[in-house]
Amino acid sequence: MKWLRFIRKLKPYNIQKGLRYLKHYGPKEFLIRLSERMEPEEVPYGPWREQYCAKEEDLACQKNHKFSYCPKISVVVPAYRTPEIFLRQMIESLEKQSYENWELVIGNASPEDETMARILKEYTGKDPRVKNVPIPENIGIAENTNAALAAAAGNFVGFMDHDDLLAPDALFEIAIRLEKDPSIDAFYTDEDKVRTDLSEYFQPHFKPDFNLDLLRSNNYICHFFVVRREIAEKTGGLRPEYNGAQDYDYIFRCTEMAGKIVHIPRVLYHWRVHSASTADNPASKLYAYEAGKKAIEGNLARCGEEGTITLRSDYGFYDVDYKLRGTPLVSILIPNKDQADTLRTCLESIKKKCMYPSYEILIIENNSTEEATFSYYKELEAQGIRVLKYPKQGFNYSAINNFGVKEAKGEYLLFLNNDMEIITPDFMEKMVSNLQRPQIGAVGAKLYYPDNTVQHAGIIIGIGGIAGHAFLGLARGRSGYLHKASLQMNVSAVTAACMMMRKEVFEEVGGFEEELSVAFNDVDLCLRIGKAGYKIVYNPHVELYHYESKSRGAEDDEKKVRRFQSEIEFMRSRWIGLLKAGDPCYNPNLTLASWNYGLRADGRGVKPWTK
Repeated sequence: MKWLRFIRKLKPYNIQKGLRYLKHYGPKEFLIRLSERMEPEEVPYGPWREQYCAKEEDLACQKNHKFSYCPKISVVVPAYRTPEIFLRQMIESLEKQSYENWELVIGNASPEDETMARILKEYTGKDPRVKNVPIPENIGIAENTNAALAAAAGNFVGFMDHDDLLAPDALFEIAIRLEKDPSIDAFYTDEDKVRTDLSEYFQPHFKPDFNLDLLRSNNYICHFFVVRREIAEKTGGLRPEYNGAQDYDYIFRCTEMAGKIVHIPRVLYHWRVHSASTADNPASKLYAYEAGKKAIEGNLARCGEEGTITLRSDYGFYDVDYKLRGTPLVSILIPNKDQADTLRTCLESIKKKCMYPSYEILIIENNSTEEATFSYYKELEAQGIRVLKYPKQGFNYSAINNFGVKEAKGEYLLFLNNDMEIITPDFMEKMVSNLQRPQIGAVGAKLYYPDNTVQHAGIIIGIGGIAGHAFLGLARGRSGYLHKASLQMNVSAVTAACMMMRKEVFEEVGGFEEELSVAFNDVDLCLRIGKAGYKIVYNPHVELYHYESKSRGAEDDEKKVRRFQSEIEFMRSRWIGLLKAGDPCYNPNLTLASWNYGLRADGRGVKPWTK
């Protein structure tokens, strides 16, 4: 079936596109990406979209809504030699809006195009909300947009490409939120792609709430972006030196100024795909990716941060390495019970691979019984590694680590399981440099099983009822949904199997919750860090093997099952609000039944507004 679907898509343009990708990625990476593209959707997007898009009865209900606050929304479109069918469909997608207080401001940079002139005259003549702003000559997408922006009169301004489409309830979904909270400064929505002839909507992009580290990895906000006009004006408009990534630079500058940024988790923008568009042919605008790099650099500079930005082989995606300031002491805390060989593998990997010069290792001994373990401890102490004896019986991960932290001398704490093996030599530098950003409270890593499948790539709240690891079991060479397994971004939690944080933050939030002796203690700690106003970073460039809780054993007896159930109830009680609201670093249209960012199949996705 997989190959049959592939053969059906073997059209001349797709073959040409495949050859471009083969040349760019090389055979091995190309085959990985081809295999990812051929994976069947567990929940096909076409029928799913039909279920969740606004129906006529929804739009009628929205049109009848009486707004107490009715801001005008200007949609700004730079247009240049737009094909007639695209131009008409774009304009008509505005005219179909269920919210009526809008204007469409088209900056027409092709005055010599008689067809465009005729079409614009037709629409402006019958609907005063459609404005034509003639631009004597094409001065580039940024300046063309600015010319249209200067003529916008709305309270809010949205940005749209001349060949794309808005869903009919896009502006209503913005207005209804402004009615409830007029202080919102900026919005963005989910989006998908649509074939040139509108025959198929595909590749939906379901986004998280505002996520700065993800934005520095990729312009995930993109479409449909709407901002308060005062902020739009204060930025000074789009900058031509960023042409190709002018929207990326602009979104950075607007979100830096915005107070409240709201993500609307509905597909309200349709990005048309044709052979010249970056939606289908990223290589068509290679200059844009250098401009995107410059946009990230500008954001870092304005935020008082320093880093090195690298273009990834995947067009439009970036890696940010933050500048390390000094080499502050890191305390590595490793709880251990027996398993001397496992611990040895872990410590030898640190010794052989860690490039960072300033760290101490604390082994927190927890009721070992094997002579080989104590013999190994003597070796370690002779090497200057401290072995701390946890004074209580039983296994309580939280209490053991809290005990160890009291003895730690480092400014930074690295919680590390004994069944880990380091892969990346500069893992410590990457973690410390992230934590030197004052807004970051904890940093986690990308962990693999020994068979080179993903064990941890961040934690999603709600998966499995409480929380679960993203991309569990994904092959190491794959990058996951929209590359999220391999992008640095903010997440709600990371596993403490390898997690670093500043000691002052650990103490500020009260350390690990000792009621959670085995499960969810890292999730709870991260959520409290987030509640205190800090962000959690998942850094996929910090890579380790994880041999998965060898020293603790399986959760297979009645006592352990009861304990696990009590810890589930503890988390439900403490975090019931978040569990109901959903993970802000995820998307409510995505499944909580598995790790793979698939669509929800339980009918609980976000539906159109109705009374």
